[in-house]
Amino acid sequence: QPSEYRLLLKGELVAQGELLANKLLAIDPGVVHADLDGIPTHEPAFGLPALWVAPEQRDEAELAGYTVVEPSAVLATHLAELLRQHAYELLGRQEVQELLDLFGESNSKVIEELIPQHLTVGDVVKVLRQLLQEQISVRDLRTILEILADHAPHTKDTSILTEFVRQGLGRSITRKYADEDGVLHVLTLDQSTEMLFRRGQTPHGSPALDPNIAQNLLSNIEQIYAAAAATDTVPVLLTAPDLRRQLRTFIERFIPNLAVLSYKEIDPRAEIRAVGAIRV
Repeated sequence: QPSEYRLLLKGELVAQGELLANKLLAIDPGVVHADLDGIPTHEPAFGLPALWVAPEQRDEAELAGYTVVEPSAVLATHLAELLRQHAYELLGRQEVQELLDLFGESNSKVIEELIPQHLTVGDVVKVLRQLLQEQISVRDLRTILEILADHAPHTKDTSILTEFVRQGLGRSITRKYADEDGVLHVLTLDQSTEMLFRRGQTPHGSPALDPNIAQNLLSNIEQIYAAAAATDTVPVLLTAPDLRRQLRTFIERFIPNLAVLSYKEIDPRAEIRAVGAIRV
């Protein structure tokens, strides 16, 4: 339709929305304290309730607590969020080779030691994609490649290598999930639940749990996560290093916004505050 747009990735639809060119989008961030006339909708990037309002209603909407944005900003925000979510699909061998070539101009030794003696460019692509899939920045390429050079002689498993890299990026990971005061709010597993996951580990990283137990755990995690989110707290699930990947696989389809971190990824200087314990 004339007011609609669609965003496609590799020819497949990944998102769509509606823009009213002669209106402004008034987004409810959760603090609106007055009613406003408008066309009900949802902000497309994050699903927040919103209204399409006339330009002359801007001041009224802002006084009522709405965040008011132009249609072009709505589209730009939606596109930026999708690029962030799908960055791992957009990163390929050509892009990684260009990164390595640029990095090698000033740090050639680590490249020579790592590629192709221990890893291929394809292996590096897999590691970077796994980081991006969990929204971990790959800007610190020096740290990433040096950690790969340290551990690649001992294992070629890119999932294991990714875990080592995550631990080396602990400072930036902690900063990403800490609040404005530097506090990291965490959910933890009780000891018996951790044992359940350890007994159910499979070689491919996906835990084999009894369906009833799995559903019980997911419900428990969702309830505690929702309760924390209702207080404007964004918790992470903190667990042992050997369980992190399995737990992420377990919850990612059902609670994709819940980050799973291991103890070894936490900056020792960070203040940690427990908000709940997960148990069967």
